[in-house]
Amino acid sequence: MIIIGEKINSTLKAIRPAMECRDAATIIDLAKRQSEAGACYLDVNAGMFYDTELEILEWLMETIQSEVKTPLAIDSPNPKAILVGLKANRNGKPIINSITGEKERFNAVLPLVAEYKTGVIALCMDDRGMPETSQERVEVAHNMIKGLTREGIPLDDIYIDPMIRPIGTGSHYGTVALETIRTIKSEYPDIHIACGLSNISFGIPARKVMNQTFLVAAMTCGMDGAILDPLDKKLMTFLYSTEALLGIDDFCMNYLTQFRAGELEV
Repeated sequence: MIIIGEKINSTLKAIRPAMECRDAATIIDLAKRQSEAGACYLDVNAGMFYDTELEILEWLMETIQSEVKTPLAIDSPNPKAILVGLKANRNGKPIINSITGEKERFNAVLPLVAEYKTGVIALCMDDRGMPETSQERVEVAHNMIKGLTREGIPLDDIYIDPMIRPIGTGSHYGTVALETIRTIKSEYPDIHIACGLSNISFGIPARKVMNQTFLVAAMTCGMDGAILDPLDKKLMTFLYSTEALLGIDDFCMNYLTQFRAGELEV
């Protein structure tokens, strides 16, 4: 499972002051803890600082990489900010988060993916907006995949985000997301899925329960990556056990390793 740690994100009120005050110790501590908890990538987002996003993003990149070697996911809708992040990157191959099927954004981000040979998260939306049905989302995914591969981007570098929308705003959004994941993985086995997991529970109580349940359901449909909180021990316990049940953890070795290390919440 490709785990992208979500916690260094300016949309989170708890971490935003550390970015504002350039509190390096807090940022480094959070980066280390996510990495030690199993994150394969660390998402880095400064988008809430509209006027100073580029400067803060560069500072975050430099600060994290001074102490942590985990690869980074550069998270911004702004191609200028993405470029700043790419130039500051030293931790191996990054992921760009994200590109969409919107013509202007696609054409602006695609050259960065090609030039820097990054992974890229591709959100299933285009100039028509956020699709309501799984068929519409799959159509957007097809178009983005064609555009990316035409420019030489390998399928293994593409992470489709099926656009997880809050279940509290539409009772169909859970099944739409799951159907989208299942269809894309069946048609493109070499492509990854990387969704913003906690979006499913926005606005409802006991969010962690919904996130845990959705994680299991999505993994059974073929999801092999997610932007999530690796510090949520119960969530990670469900992740490891689901990998074992789906046969992608040979002889349950990773599950057993995590159990012996005391990382499973039982």
